[in-house]
Amino acid sequence: MTKIFVTGGAGFIGSNLALELERHGDEVVVADNLISGDKGNISGSKAKFVKLDVSMPFELKEKFDIIHHQASITDPRFGNDDEMLRNNIDGFKNIIKLAIKNNAKLVYASSASVYGNGAIPMKEEQKKDIMSVYSKSKLMMDEIASEYFGKMHIVGLRYFNVFGPRESHKGRPASMIYHLSQQIKSGKNPRIFKWGEQKRDHIYVKDAVDATIMAANAKKSGVFNIGTGIATTFNELVNLINNALSANLKPEYFDNPYGKNYQSSTQANTANAEKFLGFKSKWKLQDGIKDYMKLLYKN
Repeated sequence: MTKIFVTGGAGFIGSNLALELERHGDEVVVADNLISGDKGNISGSKAKFVKLDVSMPFELKEKFDIIHHQASITDPRFGNDDEMLRNNIDGFKNIIKLAIKNNAKLVYASSASVYGNGAIPMKEEQKKDIMSVYSKSKLMMDEIASEYFGKMHIVGLRYFNVFGPRESHKGRPASMIYHLSQQIKSGKNPRIFKWGEQKRDHIYVKDAVDATIMAANAKKSGVFNIGTGIATTFNELVNLINNALSANLKPEYFDNPYGKNYQSSTQANTANAEKFLGFKSKWKLQDGIKDYMKLLYKN
């Protein structure tokens, strides 16, 4: 039986990952400081839970085969830039030390936010366009990881716009699919930036989890895009959510308050993920949204 450590395991992707690994028959240990995670996300799980802030010094006696590092401050509008950098970088360094001590494979969460408003479709090697301290922390993690590519199995995953079950606890940083569905479900017009032509590469969390599990057996260490390769406009997205909820509410447009510091489009070049992880997304956006809406509003 494979023993796997999941940090941020009460968070969005982390909890979905931990539960899927458990279904695979792996022995899972989940760590979370519960500042932004929600223990309810792993209710019913047999995984051992450790309340732990991995950005501070810690000792674990267990031996792990694989470490999935999902823990970090993920809210791009978190109020303390210095603390975000310290938390995300120190946490990553501590997890690398743990992986080396255990001779474990390490898979960690990076972010497509490092591309900013760069060329589309976004390729791993293209010039980065850093628009937030969160993005800066993720790029710094990728740079640290690159120092270990020849020494250990270490894989970074630049997740694009992930949506799905167990994200509602995130509040403001939850996906726009979650927020728009909440507006439509309550009978309000969905609010999007003028004029809804911005684009996102939305990937269902079930696909993101599959990619994360595959990354433990990647053909080589590296940093890889995890997206669908398809970009959808905000206007199209509203239509898909309306369809899934049997609604017909028109968008209400408002001025984008973020100006130039806003990533107007995301779209992954997925060639490297296909080549080195064997990953290609299975969920079409409309199917993922329908599946999600059934789970989100089942009552």
